[in-house]
Amino acid sequence: MTNGRLLWVDDEIDLLKPYMIFLRGKGYDVSTASNGTDAIDLCRESDFDLILLDENMPGLSGLETLAGIKEIRPAVPVVMVTKNEAEDLMNQAIGAKIADYLIKPVHPNQILLALKKNIHRREIVSEVAESAYRREFAQIGMQISDSLTPEEWIELYKKLVHWELELAETGGPMADMLRMQKEEANQNFAKYIRNHYEEWFTPDAERPLISPDVMKRVVFPRLNAGKRVRLFVLDNFRFDQWRVLAEELKNDFDIDEDLYFSILPTATQYARNALFAGMMPADIRKNLPSLWVEEEDEEGKNLFEEEMVRQLLQRYRRKETFTYHKINGAADADRLLSAQSQLAAARLNIIVVNFIDILSHARTESRMVRELAGNEAAFRGVTRSWFLHSAISDIFRMPTPPDTETIVTTDHGSIRTTTPCKVVGDRNVNTNLRYKLGKNLGYNRREVYEVKQPARIGLPAPNLSTTYIFATGDRFFAYPNNYNHYVQYYKDTFQHGGISMEEMIIPLVTLRPKGDRN
Repeated sequence: MTNGRLLWVDDEIDLLKPYMIFLRGKGYDVSTASNGTDAIDLCRESDFDLILLDENMPGLSGLETLAGIKEIRPAVPVVMVTKNEAEDLMNQAIGAKIADYLIKPVHPNQILLALKKNIHRREIVSEVAESAYRREFAQIGMQISDSLTPEEWIELYKKLVHWELELAETGGPMADMLRMQKEEANQNFAKYIRNHYEEWFTPDAERPLISPDVMKRVVFPRLNAGKRVRLFVLDNFRFDQWRVLAEELKNDFDIDEDLYFSILPTATQYARNALFAGMMPADIRKNLPSLWVEEEDEEGKNLFEEEMVRQLLQRYRRKETFTYHKINGAADADRLLSAQSQLAAARLNIIVVNFIDILSHARTESRMVRELAGNEAAFRGVTRSWFLHSAISDIFRMPTPPDTETIVTTDHGSIRTTTPCKVVGDRNVNTNLRYKLGKNLGYNRREVYEVKQPARIGLPAPNLSTTYIFATGDRFFAYPNNYNHYVQYYKDTFQHGGISMEEMIIPLVTLRPKGDRN
């Protein structure tokens, strides 16, 4: 079996026989042409894995030959081989989308490196990634079984996401091992939350950064330092999705990456309202009753965010001007792009982007969207495509005053749910698949995190006997009535509201434009 089919085009091809012997010895099938016209004819007749092309030939030049080849075989990688080191020629060749550029005289190993980069890159990258993860597998397993602090859970989750992204293209046994290891980590993370979450709300507790702390401990210190702040809140935004967007932003921004913990339930009504109000949901309900919407009410649960921010600033006697913008679609984004002078005049700009949450719900309801975002890797891919081709990318790159810092965060993440968990409740029980609250819930206590005294974790209790339950791992709640239909409809969908690393450990990122080191 050949390692690949090559075409080498050079008007002095007879002088390159030692290279042909070398490449054939490495298992490559090598064809040759001494001019551009013959090379183009060969490309019409045959397909090649890579073409080595001399730039300086009589008749058709290398660049002219390249154009002819690309018309016939647009996907084939072409490596330009030339004595000419002129920058203008390099720019033209790169502009014509060559795969590599080699200067004569060329060492055989340079040729071999070009072949590995352009023909064998995927399998080499996969092999190296799998080998590296295999070496780290046992260490990660030991970390998962340890008694971890919140900071150590963050570092473990970062490591798991790193390997998830590294192994995403392999689809091999290591990817399956990582998936099982991540499931184990989520099981232990749920145990950690059961055992320690309530402690975060006891007086003088040392707790990690959580939703109601973000404005006070992240945004306000920057304002105190004389900075302007743009706060992007991307609804339902996971850390792995952030990592994909970071690749698109790294050339424009210096990135300071951190994570924090969403409160429970990991849902907009609770986590995002807590973020903007700077207090836990029970306190919002008590102190800002006109801004709190009960679960059973039909009214939208996130209609008062701007007023919550205003009340928060007043409570801390802050005088900064601020703007609040919610982007639900392209029209909202275009309006924001045209409001640059308004943004520049305010010290604090808050921009809420709902696309990812909308996509998550659409994936549940639409067979076509479910096909497009079939798994985590595909979901990340759709997120990246949206970012690249929407006005949100332009909003991120809008000119800002030189003292501006951009903070990118979210209210919660989501997890792909696969395991149904039976729950019984009356008609007033909320509809979320990852958490329930009510008076007479029936459930298996071993499969949930049960909270019978909601006030202890900062949650409101509509009734004296209200109990909250939270799904753990990849479970989702299903009612016994019409159970099979319900399970088939919601299995393998992205949900939020419960306990998992994906939902609770979420991005908190600072962006500074390149060149601004102050």
